[in-house]
Amino acid sequence: MKNDHEAALAAADALIAAFAEGRTDDYFDAFSADASFVFHTTDRRLDSTEEYRGLWREWSEEDGFRVLACDSKDRRLQLFGDTAVFTHSVTTRVSTRAGEETLRERETIVLRRTRDGGWHAVHEHLSPDPAAPAA
Repeated sequence: MKNDHEAALAAADALIAAFAEGRTDDYFDAFSADASFVFHTTDRRLDSTEEYRGLWREWSEEDGFRVLACDSKDRRLQLFGDTAVFTHSVTTRVSTRAGEETLRERETIVLRRTRDGGWHAVHEHLSPDPAAPAA
């Protein structure tokens, strides 16, 4: 059986892999229904996974948005009882009707232990990486 650190890190890795590989159902399933999301690219906080999924759907249908690749580095996982905080720097290559773009950001994912001992993300915060070279 995995220890808590390994299990929480595996949950974060599975979420990131699903995002990177465009497996949107698996990606959204990694979040609890009541998760919240704060992205520097949106004008508001998203207060549920369903709200985020709806916005993703809009991006896909209206802009042709899709994730092409995602690289996670400078990773840290901290455990606080039934809560884990995962931070990393992320480089994501995306495609829209306007073309391809590479985004360099920092991300925090907060996870909580579920009743069955698994881990679900309950919050995601994304901000621009100030160390990234100017576009």
